[in-house]
Amino acid sequence: MGTLLTKNQLRRLPNYLHLLKNLKTSGMKYISCQTIADCLDLNKEQVRKDIALISSTDGVPNKGREVSTLINDIETILGYKTNTNAVLIGAGSLGTALCYYKGFENYGLNIVAAFDKYPSNIGKKVGNVPLFNINELDAKFLAELNAEIGIICVPDKFAQEVADQLIKSNIQAIWNLAPTKINAPKDIIVLDSDLASALAVLSHELYLKKQEEK
Repeated sequence: MGTLLTKNQLRRLPNYLHLLKNLKTSGMKYISCQTIADCLDLNKEQVRKDIALISSTDGVPNKGREVSTLINDIETILGYKTNTNAVLIGAGSLGTALCYYKGFENYGLNIVAAFDKYPSNIGKKVGNVPLFNINELDAKFLAELNAEIGIICVPDKFAQEVADQLIKSNIQAIWNLAPTKINAPKDIIVLDSDLASALAVLSHELYLKKQEEK
């Protein structure tokens, strides 16, 4: 059974990874939890618990843990060391941008196909991603693509319909970028990333800051 991480830990680990990669590039070989905490403005004890949970080795006295080993441990536990194929549904502005984005390769995610309902888009490529008719999305095709993740980039009124089609096609996990919650069986992993809600939080914080400055 793998290590069970909390949502807060999962939010912090990518920040640790980014910091460690930058420090490795600058020549640092060992790092302490105190240094990580100082660099990221976090609590040392919080960092220590996170690192102890995922680290495969103990630290070296007066040096800390090896940076390269920590990078490998974090990438392994986050699944970045294993390539995972995904399909994307909805080749609008957001879907197209994701298809062109090369950074997913750093996280072991490969978008191998996109699906859309508009005939004028079918048969084209978005970046290097081939575009198919949504009606071709079924269990057999996903098995051929070895796709485990479905990325939903359609308007909210179509999101549940697309999710149902993905579930029927034996998808294992869904990354929902539509501004609505979707229903799925408990054995399906679902991540709802509501950009509108995130923007609302950001806008509200900005509003409060401006009020304080008056």
